Amino acid sequence: MKKEKRFYPDYLSEIIFVILISLEVLMILALLYYPSIGRQIDFTKPFQPRPEWYFLWLYQLVRYFPGKSAFMGTVVIPVGLVLLLLLIPYIDKGRNGRLKAMTVGTILLLMLLVLTLISVLS
Repeated sequence: MKKEKRFYPDYLSEIIFVILISLEVLMILALLYYPSIGRQIDFTKPFQPRPEWYFLWLYQLVRYFPGKSAFMGTVVIPVGLVLLLLLIPYIDKGRNGRLKAMTVGTILLLMLLVLTLISVLS
């Protein structure tokens, strides 16, 4: 006669066993491949702050609008891009709506990629 498994203690002991094995593997991997602590500091060069990779496009955009026109690069254009991104479902309606939405999305994506690459390479 086959014994029916119950949650306690059969399944619970299996779950605890898998959790402990997973933690053990995670600890071994963390000890073997520990993460670096960040960028190396070169004290001979002047400090040049740079944002993380996901803000590089915005950093590059700000560089194009210095001084009094910084409001344009920091607020107007990014908010306009976000609004355009939010309007994509409405652009998608109608005749050739999908094509228009894909074009707008592609242009936004390419713009972010190009600005990020320019910032990384400069």
